[in-house]
Amino acid sequence: MKIILAAGARPNFMKVAPILEALEARRRAGRPVEPRLVHTGQHYDRRMSEEFFADLGLPAPDRNLGVGSGSHAQQTARVMVAFEEVCLEERPDWVVVVGDVNSTLACALAAKKLGLRLAHVEAGLRSRDMSMPEEINRLCTDAIADLLFTTDRIASENLRREGVEEARIRLVGNTMIDSLYRHLPRARSLPLPEGLEAGRYAVLTLHRPGNVDDPPRLLGILAAVSDLARRLPVIFPAHPRTRAHLDRLGWRPQPQLDGRLRLTEPLSYLPFLGLVARARLVLTDSGGLQEETTVLGVPCLTLRETTERPITCQIGTNILVGSAPERIRAAAWSVLENGRRPAAVPEHWDGRAGERIAACLLEQASG
Repeated sequence: MKIILAAGARPNFMKVAPILEALEARRRAGRPVEPRLVHTGQHYDRRMSEEFFADLGLPAPDRNLGVGSGSHAQQTARVMVAFEEVCLEERPDWVVVVGDVNSTLACALAAKKLGLRLAHVEAGLRSRDMSMPEEINRLCTDAIADLLFTTDRIASENLRREGVEEARIRLVGNTMIDSLYRHLPRARSLPLPEGLEAGRYAVLTLHRPGNVDDPPRLLGILAAVSDLARRLPVIFPAHPRTRAHLDRLGWRPQPQLDGRLRLTEPLSYLPFLGLVARARLVLTDSGGLQEETTVLGVPCLTLRETTERPITCQIGTNILVGSAPERIRAAAWSVLENGRRPAAVPEHWDGRAGERIAACLLEQASG
């Protein structure tokens, strides 16, 4: 049974690693399974790709398609063409795609048009915001997948409301959290950047087009974060496209902050996980960080109006605050003054999602 696992961007690597590990363990135990890892090359910066593979213990991919950057249409088209060739050569029994990036949709379309069986990991997440390219990718991928692996009960219910038959839905948990549990002790053991103390700093990440492509909005967010930095040091590992926008705007942290707002290069998986795990507060427009901070018990302010991960707001540490500076300031002051709110971990976020997915795929061998 040949299974291709397709990944293209940094969040994908964290999600695919536990599945590949579970399938490889079965192969070594004599099960008739042959997993193949295909890296589309959507993220190609060393910190965004190679170092993540090393941190996660992932082997070198069997194929690297090297598609690089471009517009959404260009990138999706290049992945489709390259991945179709891989599928024609390999003729896998299953193609497994993860997450919601352009590579997810492109590989799903190429596989399904060839009549291959398709599984989507992290299915059913919905923000109801069609201005997000990721929402379009999620909807289209879920519509054509044969198996839909969901992270939580809300995602499963979303699919049911959309008319997906129960036989296609599997609530398995969150493979990103599998990776977190496995690597957290090592991440916590790494030294923090010089001058930072555990529980006495905040972390900022920004990469969504709605935030970083709009100069007034981006500068407004950074003004609020600069005010926060006067009370609590903030470290800001900048995504390459965010850094490019900041350079065009000529933005730099205010000198009077004296290093309390620290702009850095992107971090690989382990250093970044260690940084987030020991933070007092996280501000982000990322999806995965909403989940990781929920498990870590770290307060998270999501700089968006909607989230495809509402479970993190219902029972986790996540708060939607949008991008208005006054709302960001008010939410940050509330966290600093009132402390952490009680939170719980969603069911099946127990470090075994990859095992459940591998078992389910092997059960389908005769399907």
